[in-house]
Amino acid sequence: MAQSSIEWTEMTWNPTTGCTKISAGCKFCYAEVMSKRLKAMGVEKYKDNFKVRVHEPSLKIPYTWKSSKVVFVNSMSDLFHEDIPLEYIQKVFKVMNDNPQHVFQVLTKRAQRLSEVHKKLNWTHNIWMGVSVEDERVVDRIDFLRNTKAHTKFLSLEPLIGPLSNLNLKKINWVIVGGESGPKARPMDEDWVLDIYDQCKKAKVSFFFKQWGGKNKKASGRILNGRTYDEMPRILEVESKE
Repeated sequence: MAQSSIEWTEMTWNPTTGCTKISAGCKFCYAEVMSKRLKAMGVEKYKDNFKVRVHEPSLKIPYTWKSSKVVFVNSMSDLFHEDIPLEYIQKVFKVMNDNPQHVFQVLTKRAQRLSEVHKKLNWTHNIWMGVSVEDERVVDRIDFLRNTKAHTKFLSLEPLIGPLSNLNLKKINWVIVGGESGPKARPMDEDWVLDIYDQCKKAKVSFFFKQWGGKNKKASGRILNGRTYDEMPRILEVESKE
């Protein structure tokens, strides 16, 4: 568990680590770079670098949090990676089911596997399910997400590396947009962002603009149309287990 600098969450929880590249959005994966750094620092969890690993002891962590949290699950992995057994995914969901006072944000690029197993998972209201969509080549991920039993569904259009016109936002509750960051960041066109914003406004979908990205993402900032956009879906009121 760690406090997060990611603008749309509060903290991260990684019951699995590691991944493999499957599409263009993975080209400059920040998690892969970070895992190498953590391995060099001697962090036990990353001794195998970016190989897919499950971490059973981490399943206990959410039970220890004293107050309600908004949590990004597996910032350093993909819960629906083919090398993660369904039984372990179900264990992660059981932890989330047991802690309704927290909001758990799960994000995957493996939308097809998500679609294959979603009926075998318990979708409590505190689990937000999202898919990453970086360009038009992978918009089919949205259809896979739409057909799941998740109560809150969201899209992470980051790194946005191409236009996404005419998105089908039916049953989608939230859209995050962000440019790629880092020394080799691919540019994001402002017109792509404005078009997505207009689509969200028309569909009455919450819109969150995370960053312009680039070599220096802090300098580029996150101002669009002269303001910041921090819209989020409504967090359902739940009784604390304290």
